[in-house]
Amino acid sequence: MNEEKKDYSMKEALIFSQRIAQLSKALWKSVEKDWQQWIKPYDLNINEHHILSIAYHLKGASISEIAKFGVMHVSTAFNFSKKLEERGLLVFSKKEDDKRNTYIEITKKGEELLLQLMEDYDPESNAVFNGALAIRDFYGKFPDTMDLIAILRHIYGKDFIDIFERSLTNIEEEFEEVGDRIYKK
Repeated sequence: MNEEKKDYSMKEALIFSQRIAQLSKALWKSVEKDWQQWIKPYDLNINEHHILSIAYHLKGASISEIAKFGVMHVSTAFNFSKKLEERGLLVFSKKEDDKRNTYIEITKKGEELLLQLMEDYDPESNAVFNGALAIRDFYGKFPDTMDLIAILRHIYGKDFIDIFERSLTNIEEEFEEVGDRIYKK
């Protein structure tokens, strides 16, 4: 066992861990409800929507990449991707130089569905967004997520955060706001 003196107490560690656990669970419950409410009219579940989004932003990906960036088990990524393929929203393939991995790409129909979802996003019906508005109104900006990003970078790695940031950059660069809606440029 490492005998070096830690610069934190066990009580401090426990309180931090419990605080993060409780806050994360409460936040996730609300995020999950908001997310399900948003995608339900399109006959998608959260995993399916997440897979479509990752495939769109990565311009195609392996099932292992979908699992990694979607924070899901490989079998979950594969099974939900299969359902999306059956609906014509994704297409499966193998690469000539890599027969071991299965790759997916979003189809035109899948992209159209994803873009329709983005156009139909309604911040008024999103509890998490509305909860953050008070902070934005008071401080002039939404809550900072840099601490959370730093924690997740340590847990999941730089690639995970890079993909996360790429998806946000894609939205920033490839979409425009017209009135109260978002459209692809």
